[in-house]
Amino acid sequence: MGRWVERELIIREKEKIEAETKGAWPPFVISVFLFWRLVGYGWNCLRTRFYLRRSNQLNGIVLTRGRPSIENKGYLEVGRLVRICSAITRSRIAVKKGGRLVIGDNCRINGAIIAATDKVLIGNNCRLAPFSHIMDGDFHDLNNRQEPGRSAPIIIEDDVWLGARSIVLKGVTIGRGAVVAAGAVATRDVPPYTMVGGVPAKVIRRLSPAGKKMQEEFIEEEH
Repeated sequence: MGRWVERELIIREKEKIEAETKGAWPPFVISVFLFWRLVGYGWNCLRTRFYLRRSNQLNGIVLTRGRPSIENKGYLEVGRLVRICSAITRSRIAVKKGGRLVIGDNCRINGAIIAATDKVLIGNNCRLAPFSHIMDGDFHDLNNRQEPGRSAPIIIEDDVWLGARSIVLKGVTIGRGAVVAAGAVATRDVPPYTMVGGVPAKVIRRLSPAGKKMQEEFIEEEH
């Protein structure tokens, strides 16, 4: 698995360089440029391992941009080819005692906040935009602020995109390929391949499971 991941990364970066140079560079120059880019990734991986030293399991290459805030008093697992970015705002991950957080492969976490007091499962190929929040607990009881609040697992399936300042609350499942629009608050389950928006979030569009070239279809507003 490790060798496959490394090969996948090399192929992907080579394709990026070729696209950036529009085929103008000879193969030797591309190889040299690719070598130094991979050296940079190697240093990044070492730095990231230090940042994530409190995690329980890293399943492959993980990269960071900026230093994330990591608190782990439970179980934290991070998949392969995950990128955690703290350029716009700092990504913050907190797993409380008894909590469990599993992040799938090829995810991009860009200034998001994740708090797991019970269980948060994030699938593969997910995108978390700046200031998006995933919180599976209330932290404080509604009536007695001295008591802990209720918690319930959050499941985010594969290929989900959480827009900037969106919030996913306890007990919610976000279906595969769904999009939570910027500023939306998901208080209940989101069907697969839909876009939800508003407070509380409701379905506003259907999405085609055709990858990046999704064709969107408006849903008639319910009367």
